[in-house]
Amino acid sequence: MTVQTKRVSDPPTLAAEFAKDFADWSARQTHDKISIALSGGSTPKILFKLWAEQYADVIDWSRLHFYWGDERCVPPGDPESNYGVAKELLFDKVPVPPENIHRVLGEADPQEERFRYEDEIRSVVALGANGLPQFDLMLLGMGDDGHTASIFPHQRELLTSTEICEVAQHPVSGQTRITMTGPVIKAAKKTVFLVTGAGKKAVLADVIHHKGEFETYPASYIDEGDVTFYVDDAAGELL
Repeated sequence: MTVQTKRVSDPPTLAAEFAKDFADWSARQTHDKISIALSGGSTPKILFKLWAEQYADVIDWSRLHFYWGDERCVPPGDPESNYGVAKELLFDKVPVPPENIHRVLGEADPQEERFRYEDEIRSVVALGANGLPQFDLMLLGMGDDGHTASIFPHQRELLTSTEICEVAQHPVSGQTRITMTGPVIKAAKKTVFLVTGAGKKAVLADVIHHKGEFETYPASYIDEGDVTFYVDDAAGELL
């Protein structure tokens, strides 16, 4: 995989570095519907707070349309809801038009919802040359098992699914989730991984350098287009 890597000292510095780069990037976009797929996790929480506190009046939020690369099948008020976290930390505090927030209905039947969400994505997100929705920015994390979005090692078939979204399950808790598939993630114009913590350093090195057990890690397959890993010193120790 040929990718860019930006290494910083710690998670707050990582969030600040990406927030600045994001503001610059969004200002350069020339179209009015900029599609962004968000992720869950601890580092995005820091990022959302930073966006709300320092960029509410800097970024033109009216042009941004937000989606989720994956979502847990829980109601929006559940503390595990990726949408709920983003709403509390970000959307309630910046001027994003409500119609620009395209959430996964985690409280709905998973199979029905994944089809509904596919239809919503198709209705707004421009299609690329391969006929798939092409997000302007795909924001991803990576677990210490190498999963990304909710594509886990035991469900690597989701990396090649012909669907836009699939129903996935957490390998330990069994929690049901809805995730975008590998081809849709790879079709994004720009992909950013935010990876922090020493527990991920060995897997991250394998993913970026395509060595060791990289083929078992779903994050290794996100290798097309403009891909940048923002990593802190703990996660990037072996790079």
